[in-house]
Amino acid sequence: MGGVEDEEPALKRMKLSSKGLVGLSNGSSTVEPIGGSSSNLMARPLSSEGDDEIVGSKGVIKREEFVRIIARALYSLGYKKSGAYLEEESGIHLHSSVVNLFMQQILDGDWDQSIATLNKIGLADERIVREASFLILEQKYFELLDGEKVMDALKTLRTEIAPLCFNSGRIRELSSRIVSQCGQVGTSRQDIVGVRSRSKLLEELQKLLPPSVMIPEKRLEHLVEQALILQREACLFHNSLDKEMSLYSDHHCGKTQIPCRTLQILEAHDDEVWFVQFSHNGKYLASASNDRSAIIWEVDMNGGLSIKHKLSGHLKPVSSVSWSPNDLELLTCGVEEAVRRWDVSTGKCLQVYEKTGPGLVSCAWFPSGKYILFGLSDKSICMWELDGKEVESWKGQRTLKISDLEISGDGEQILSICKDNAILLFNKETKDERFIDEDQTITSFSLSKDSRFLLVNLWNEEIHLWNIESHPKLVGKYKSHRRSRFIIRSCFGGLKQAFIASGSEDSQVYIWHRSSGDLIEALPGHSGAVNCVSWNPANPHMLASASDDGTIRIWGLECLNVKYQNAYTNGVHYCNGGEPR
Repeated sequence: MGGVEDEEPALKRMKLSSKGLVGLSNGSSTVEPIGGSSSNLMARPLSSEGDDEIVGSKGVIKREEFVRIIARALYSLGYKKSGAYLEEESGIHLHSSVVNLFMQQILDGDWDQSIATLNKIGLADERIVREASFLILEQKYFELLDGEKVMDALKTLRTEIAPLCFNSGRIRELSSRIVSQCGQVGTSRQDIVGVRSRSKLLEELQKLLPPSVMIPEKRLEHLVEQALILQREACLFHNSLDKEMSLYSDHHCGKTQIPCRTLQILEAHDDEVWFVQFSHNGKYLASASNDRSAIIWEVDMNGGLSIKHKLSGHLKPVSSVSWSPNDLELLTCGVEEAVRRWDVSTGKCLQVYEKTGPGLVSCAWFPSGKYILFGLSDKSICMWELDGKEVESWKGQRTLKISDLEISGDGEQILSICKDNAILLFNKETKDERFIDEDQTITSFSLSKDSRFLLVNLWNEEIHLWNIESHPKLVGKYKSHRRSRFIIRSCFGGLKQAFIASGSEDSQVYIWHRSSGDLIEALPGHSGAVNCVSWNPANPHMLASASDDGTIRIWGLECLNVKYQNAYTNGVHYCNGGEPR
């Protein structure tokens, strides 16, 4: 009975020529051999039998490009044998022989030959050729200086680099290096500013040359990441860590990622709750009420909230609060009264800020934490030190009698409602002014965490999203909530602030997808107007809402499993099975 000769595994049968070359992988300064001959130095299209073939069900992926990108990824991941075998089996080479030779000449420091080979690659853009030549000759120049061959370096500069007529400013810098080199004996390679490794030079050349000539490093990873990001942005409910996304299937989240169930009801205030705001680290929640008090709530390890301090001392209702950048202190603002600064750990009042005549109507911290900004009822804005000393004041119609106040993350831009239908963006350094003009009366606004976007609540029951990076531009609108008499506040929230949440006079909390503008949820539960909402910046699954019914609701994904003792003593009412009692 005839036998069949055993075959060795494919990778063991692979025969590699020592003349072909592939790109760098894992930062290595050597080049791996692949099949192919370096004798053909003229550039030619990287093709194979059936080079017009298209792969994929949509008919948009070119087979040759696809294979080359996969090979590039294999080499980048360190799978050099697999990459070489893919080239051999497919007949599609990662690089042409002339490019392989060019790369090896760079690594060998064969500068003159590498430039000659560069001109054989067949680049159509002469500027790219000159810039690549400049980089190569610059490397040659530095290595000659490193070898203390000053006269040879000078010759290279005069006869090879200068005639390229490229980057005259850089040429002057190179000339000054010779003077510096002559004045320093024994200068090491590390001391010569501008010198780089040859593998680093090759990376720079790779970025410069067309991707069809040299496939960019990690190109496949970039394409896959791009696809995942597009899927994430198209998903209305995406609110989980990106690491949970998988390549095995198309991404889709359900509403289970949106905080839409009442987990806890906080009932310690004696009157309407007008304002809530989580601390930057998400460990605390501060609330302000018509009962002339503010409360600092602490978030425990299990996501439950309990009273840490009840802050009393205001003579009028407390309209808003503001956390210090380090979350160690809190400002509370009385309605046209005073602003108080509190120590979060002890609950002690550290300072009372008042001004003779006009009352204080709004407050905000500078990012440094060293200064506080106040909006006054006389429509001026003042900057004070923590000890109460006034540093600077901006008079005139800078802010309305009742308005919000925000400061950009870099501390340069001050934002305030300067007219019924306009928001002022004032640069405190340059004194430049920009404006957001609306057709309707503005009731409140909120600044995004990155200070690039502004959320504006309007009298006509719309919320507008503005990009304020340069010239303010309206980029989004959100509708469906109700507002007729009161100031209703909205906020950014969720993972990467991908959602918009708002209160409403119909006793519901509304949530929209930020990019699409689609309404995702309208959350019932309150029995009075919802005045303000705040999304926990450290927990995308926790949302707080404050209402005229005197309560604060904490919304999450599922009911707390832990029973807290003394819940009613602390003014906390926990839900049962996810629904309020």
